[in-house]
Amino acid sequence: MIAKIFGLSIVLFLVFICLSTGFILDFIYFYPLFMSFVWIVGGIYFYFHWERHSPGPDVAPKLKSYPFITILIPCFNEGPNVTEVVEAASQQTYTNFEIIAVNDGSRDETGAVLDELVKQHPKLRVIHFAENQGKAMALRMGAMAARGEFLVTVDGDAMLHPNASTYLVQSMVNNPRVGAVTGNPRIRTRVSLLGKVQVGEFSSIIGLIKRAQRIYGQIFTISGVIAAFRKRALHDCGYWDLNMVTEDIDISWTMQIRHWQIQYEPCAMAWILMPETMLGLWKQRLRWAQGGAEVYFKNITRVWNWRNHRIWMLVVDFCMSTTWAFAYAIAVVLWIIGKYVPMPPDLYVPVIWPPAFWGLVLATVSLLQFATALVIESRYDHKLLRTLGWTIWYPIFFWALSLVTTMVGLPKAFFARRGKRAAWESPDRGFR
Repeated sequence: MIAKIFGLSIVLFLVFICLSTGFILDFIYFYPLFMSFVWIVGGIYFYFHWERHSPGPDVAPKLKSYPFITILIPCFNEGPNVTEVVEAASQQTYTNFEIIAVNDGSRDETGAVLDELVKQHPKLRVIHFAENQGKAMALRMGAMAARGEFLVTVDGDAMLHPNASTYLVQSMVNNPRVGAVTGNPRIRTRVSLLGKVQVGEFSSIIGLIKRAQRIYGQIFTISGVIAAFRKRALHDCGYWDLNMVTEDIDISWTMQIRHWQIQYEPCAMAWILMPETMLGLWKQRLRWAQGGAEVYFKNITRVWNWRNHRIWMLVVDFCMSTTWAFAYAIAVVLWIIGKYVPMPPDLYVPVIWPPAFWGLVLATVSLLQFATALVIESRYDHKLLRTLGWTIWYPIFFWALSLVTTMVGLPKAFFARRGKRAAWESPDRGFR
């Protein structure tokens, strides 16, 4: 609880500074502008320093060795999807592997489908749980049963590119300090407006952020849907925390605090399903927001020594983005009150949108960010540039959603009870 109070105090102090200095409007206007520049510069540097030399996802790299690996697939109510997931995993060009699917107490036909797939795929083993234990437990038990030195983890709805495992393993084979590699999820649900906007989001926001974070210091989160881990690094970190809502964010911070490197490999692709309803999207993003806050509270008192100075940027980024959400919400409240009640000059908010000039600058930089990322990412998805027109809806859908989920998720994380097992639910998989 002391760590939670300390972590919350930092955010509240930053919000108070914005209010007391009259800086609130400048902050909510210019913080997104500044971060866009940070992501653009970092993403471009990553591309020219590493990415442009890659042969691309359709050409498997040559490794100096091919150690035995385990492809680990945790499943919960994935009956309609698990067959194509196992089929994609079995078709990897990296030949020295096994597949372990963990059926985490599914209430649909997942278990029966997996039992049939075992007969068709000799590399496949299946572990059945009698009850839902949560994704972290499924991953942990799968890791314990794995014979591979490296683990490639993929969600029960994600189809691996044939060369994905080779690209994921490459960095760990070449560098013994690399504890994990996060891959490049590509969205295949593109029927609705939400689906199309998320295609642009994963490229122009998530992909670009991971590139920039890899350049500037540490990565906030491994993509839980596609990643690879060194088993020795997992053991050193105590594996996945069973009580965290987002086990992928937690293991990312834990690994980096333990001084393991995490790298981003854009050529390691997996095609995933995403929510295409507002309710499904809300549940997903609220879980992300709560999980990020839980990890922040858990680690806020552990990072303040020089050996962990590279992770300070993650703390600063979380604090500033959370402050932005609360500052914007407070500005909206003050703006509404100011329309009906006389307000002190320091608390009077005349408008909640940027002035014409700065609004134009922000819109231009946002489009530049989208265009930069989509050009970089178009080598992985040739139809990606078609989504540029849909990205104009991004601020309406996702900035507002991020603001609200942050405001709801932070208190949920603060009052969450430690020791309560984090089970999972069947998410919205979009329109097929």
